[in-house]
Amino acid sequence: MRTLKYIINYAFWIAMSLVFGIGYLRIVLGANNTSADGIGYLFNMFYYWGLFHVGMIVGLVIAFLFIFLDVFYLRKKLKNNFQSTITRFLCLVVITIFVGITHYILEKVIDVI
Repeated sequence: MRTLKYIINYAFWIAMSLVFGIGYLRIVLGANNTSADGIGYLFNMFYYWGLFHVGMIVGLVIAFLFIFLDVFYLRKKLKNNFQSTITRFLCLVVITIFVGITHYILEKVIDVI
């Protein structure tokens, strides 16, 4: 039963990190200004395909870093209460900001990506 609780708990945090990854990429790409008619339909499809797939990769990086931090540090330091949930959420936000800054530096400054 304890293992099932951990699996459900981490599934929730993974889903949150995937949403954060897609949200971050939505901020980076900006609004989709193409029309959905004619050739714009193809551009629309590429936009949403890139938003979803690359956002999922960014979200998986965020999830991996969060689970790594949670298993090796947070689980030992925090008890299971509301305060620990808020602390984990803030850690997830900080990791998202860290991944976003790293992505920006690699893509715009160093031009690796």
